[in-house]
Amino acid sequence: MMVKKIISGGQIGADQAALDVAIKLDIPHGGWIQKGHKTQGGLLPEKYKLKEMPTASFIKRIEQNVIDSDGTLILSHGKLTGGSDYSHKMALKYKRQLLYIDLAEIDTPQAAKLLHSWIALNHITIMNVTGSRASEDPQIYKATMDILESAYYLSQIESKSITADSAYKASFWDESPDSAVRPKTVDEAVEQLIAQMPLKDKATMANLTKEELGPLNLSLGLYIRNRLFQRGANLALLASCCRVSGHENLSESGAAFVIIEKLWEKLRTTHRLRIVK
Repeated sequence: MMVKKIISGGQIGADQAALDVAIKLDIPHGGWIQKGHKTQGGLLPEKYKLKEMPTASFIKRIEQNVIDSDGTLILSHGKLTGGSDYSHKMALKYKRQLLYIDLAEIDTPQAAKLLHSWIALNHITIMNVTGSRASEDPQIYKATMDILESAYYLSQIESKSITADSAYKASFWDESPDSAVRPKTVDEAVEQLIAQMPLKDKATMANLTKEELGPLNLSLGLYIRNRLFQRGANLALLASCCRVSGHENLSESGAAFVIIEKLWEKLRTTHRLRIVK
């Protein structure tokens, strides 16, 4: 997803779901909330970094969020009403890109694909997300979370962006003293790698096919050989790889690939894209 920032008005429902996705995926977030930081459920939680409008008018807040974005995504189950309908009108007024998805007419897989395409085709970098309130639509929070996360993972699959730079260079991996503790088993190695991998690389690797793992032995495999095997010094880890693979004699390159395969298998249970009706 090329979105660099997600904004919303912070209301309970689609608005807060969008902010929670941004926080989870480490995407900058923001937006405007009316004076007093009020939501339908009370004061806006402090974890949401929204700016306060000088007025208590919710329509001014809606208008400003539309103005500050490249495009507005509106989600609902059924006809637009209230603030969602006003967001629709403001997007048209200010000629901002607009995507309205009626989830009564389209399922989650289709919605995620539609959102992914809309973002890419319209070069959306700041996306305003709004929609039904939870009090009116109890399913809207989860639906919004699922659609935004799925669109994000679709973008990661498309980019296939695991490279030597993102797989093993120091800027992405923990260089703290704790990293000097070397794993002695394949499972320990996998857990250490997962703890250090950026989310986007976890998602990308999880959605690779087994046949696409080979090139990773030139990048991630090099990191494993240099850091985890310590260039031949970590004999316990090498022995564990031999036991797991069923081969008595493995080179460090072969052993590194055993770890890569086990890492892939683990990530497929936690980060693989699953969109179901």
